[in-house]
Amino acid sequence: MTTAKPILVGVDGSAGSYNAVRWAAVDAALRHSPLWLVAIYAKPFDVFRSASSAEIYIGEQEVAGGRLLREATDLAHSASERLGEVGEVTVQTTLLGGRPAPLLLDLAQDARMLVVGSRGLGELTGGIVGSVSSAVAAHAPCPVVVVKGLPEPEKPAADGPVIVGVDGTPTSEPAIAAAMEEASLRQADVTAVHAWTDVDLSSTTFGDRETCLPVNWSAVEAQEHVALAEQMAGWQEQFPEVGIRRVVVQDRPVRELAAISNDAQLLVVGSRGRGGFKGMLLGSTSRALLHLVDCPLMIVRAPE
Repeated sequence: MTTAKPILVGVDGSAGSYNAVRWAAVDAALRHSPLWLVAIYAKPFDVFRSASSAEIYIGEQEVAGGRLLREATDLAHSASERLGEVGEVTVQTTLLGGRPAPLLLDLAQDARMLVVGSRGLGELTGGIVGSVSSAVAAHAPCPVVVVKGLPEPEKPAADGPVIVGVDGTPTSEPAIAAAMEEASLRQADVTAVHAWTDVDLSSTTFGDRETCLPVNWSAVEAQEHVALAEQMAGWQEQFPEVGIRRVVVQDRPVRELAAISNDAQLLVVGSRGRGGFKGMLLGSTSRALLHLVDCPLMIVRAPE
């Protein structure tokens, strides 16, 4: 019998990390996966003049970290219990000293998913969220979810679609698979967005204006519609319970994805691709999405 991989969550006491705990607790309950809450405090030994001072600092951090993890555990149970009978979730906790990003990346080797908030307090020095979210999103071996905001616990949960960025190549397949699975678990629809150019074609010419060749952009767009339909057809067969809406746009992907995700409960993008989604993870597009979108953002790395 194999043990399900846990969903790993970085916790630092900020509102962002608590939102990450709430989101991950629901996802863990739906997947019947354990939830792994991790708090990390810095170990700046170079600032201490004596070993006793370092011991006092570490002792204080361990007390604060233990309290933080207990609060996060209570929050996780509370969030998952809203699901009713499927809401039971197993929680394990870990408190470590060191640099957050490298430690989380190491722990993520054994995780199904890594979830962090978008901003943090840095109280347990350095903080788990904020700049750390960009670092782990770029290098984690598993999908990374960055959670900015969620409805308040007493308000209804978000019930919009799951949005996925599609680029028409096999490199976006892992992102599509993750989006379809999440939608199935949450009984939601999927909106597949294909931005067929990230160049402003209104300013594009071939040669001078008098001799430039005409381009049948309508035909190009029609071909892109066909390509998106073909790529999503197989996924519809695998997940017949999930409704799929296909959107093809002649636009920059970050702008379209940010706009269409306003009512979404999750936005999923791949870490590699071509055209509109090239550099999605490490380039300016992903950084923009991390700052622009309000819904949880999942980044799924394609195989090397």
